[in-house]
Amino acid sequence: MRIIPAIDIIDGKCVRLSKGDYATKIIYNEDPLEVAKQFEDYGIQYLHLVDLDGAKSHQIINHKILEKIASKTHLSIDFGGGLKSDDDVKIAFSSGANQITGGSIAIKNPNLFNQWLTTYGNDKIILGADSNNENIAVNGWLEESNQKIIPFIKNYYAKGIKYVISTDIAKDGMLKGPSFDLYKKMRAAVPNLNIIASGGISCFDEIPKLAKIGCEGVIIGKAIYENRISLKQLENYILKNNN
Repeated sequence: MRIIPAIDIIDGKCVRLSKGDYATKIIYNEDPLEVAKQFEDYGIQYLHLVDLDGAKSHQIINHKILEKIASKTHLSIDFGGGLKSDDDVKIAFSSGANQITGGSIAIKNPNLFNQWLTTYGNDKIILGADSNNENIAVNGWLEESNQKIIPFIKNYYAKGIKYVISTDIAKDGMLKGPSFDLYKKMRAAVPNLNIIASGGISCFDEIPKLAKIGCEGVIIGKAIYENRISLKQLENYILKNNN
């Protein structure tokens, strides 16, 4: 299972929110590149980079930070937050993103999202399926849609989606454990989909449990920044599983 640390950006700084609420913002580092380099020093190869300013303003904002991290590290970056147009996606890829995540757009403009899937391929486009009580949430989690998560991912899997990042908003940033039951349901519904678990990771022991369920990756944010999980633990896990 891939270990994917998260860097969330507001005003060019590395922050974390609780349950997606911008009022709960905590700044952990003024320099996202410094954080990314630290991850890389511990053998981490992947990064989940979220443009929270972009998510709020419905267009890409922090692409310069993406460009800086992509050009000064070897991390494979998936980038999301506010990607709403062809131009946004072009900017993201030209700034160094290896993959992009589309969440709100997959609900609000499925035709455009499907077009990206056709243009760039299913290795490049990740479906963002963030939910609250299994209802898909959109616009930086400021809105809840009436779509249920399981039919939503099944529909997009039928259209060719290969990867899905799924965050249970009730768990996000709360350090109370991830939504094991939700991922089990998703796994049962679409066995061959690459599920990337996100939200609520609170301690290292939860990581092998997610691997056992069959998650392809796990995104870890606040647990790293609050020193609940050390980068050394993650390094050892990666080394053990690569041998």
